[in-house]
Amino acid sequence: QVQLVESGGGLVQAGGSLRLSCAASGSIRSINAMNWYRQAPGKERELVAGITSGGSTNYAGSVKDRFTISRDNAKNTVYLQMNNLKPEDTAVYYCHSYVEITTGYEYSYWGQGTQVTVSS
Repeated sequence: QVQLVESGGGLVQAGGSLRLSCAASGSIRSINAMNWYRQAPGKERELVAGITSGGSTNYAGSVKDRFTISRDNAKNTVYLQMNNLKPEDTAVYYCHSYVEITTGYEYSYWGQGTQVTVSS
């Protein structure tokens, strides 16, 4: 049906930057909200940033002013620009989206996750 594929994770030193991408493909009619979540070892998954189809954004307080979420609707892709990374940003980052498929129904989809590791 629909696949979300993340890329861009890796190892970076504190203060560095990474850009995550998540491309959606499959039986897509429209994509509504697109979000980035993260889960650190031993912690619950948390919402990092979200963007609506109209471009409105929201951020977790811990990443505001450091991370920027954006989307390219023509490419069905959402991005997360992460600047001034800190060791506490280390986690598996997951893309999530609400997608209306060609049947007209909306479903929730998750990507497989991409590891971000920030060394001190």
